[in-house]
Amino acid sequence: MDGFVVALTVIACYDISNDDRRAKVAARLQRWGDRIQYSVFLCTIAAEELAALVEAVTAIIDPDIDSFFVARQCGTCWNGRIMVGQSQPTPAPLFWAAF
Repeated sequence: MDGFVVALTVIACYDISNDDRRAKVAARLQRWGDRIQYSVFLCTIAAEELAALVEAVTAIIDPDIDSFFVARQCGTCWNGRIMVGQSQPTPAPLFWAAF
């Protein structure tokens, strides 16, 4: 698979009490995904970028009082998700290409 980037679907969430650290982590996560709950993000990210993201968040948080959690989702698991009420994901935008 040379030349191909395999994107992972991950759920990332945090519990951070400090407003400044929490804002920095949220801003970092918004680069790779969509906020689906206040402190929960759904991200599509390459494995290498995920490692960089975890490293960046680790540098921001205080591990003695904050927490950061990432759960990789396989295709089978993600296809079996259950969403109720307003939890529907934002539809992917459609793009037009003219050749």
